[in-house]
Amino acid sequence: MSKVELIEKVAKDANLSKADAGRALDAAIAAIIDTLKHGQKLTLVGFGTFSVSLRKARDGRNPRTGDVIKIPAASVPKFVPGMAFKEAVNKK
Repeated sequence: MSKVELIEKVAKDANLSKADAGRALDAAIAAIIDTLKHGQKLTLVGFGTFSVSLRKARDGRNPRTGDVIKIPAASVPKFVPGMAFKEAVNKK
């Protein structure tokens, strides 16, 4: 499903215009990103938890040349699905 298809589904299910649904989706995504940028965790009960973890700097290898390269430390977004979300996906 693409973002456009998601916006159409949200608009239909929530009885909104596509423009309103698009703005709502963009605002929700921006809020999640802003929360994680500030090092906070965001929990949506029943859906899951968004968080940021720190990946340490490490040495890697260039697969083409075999040279050792330095991979810098980075903040990595993580998502852990909630129990209700996992159960909903696993129902047949």
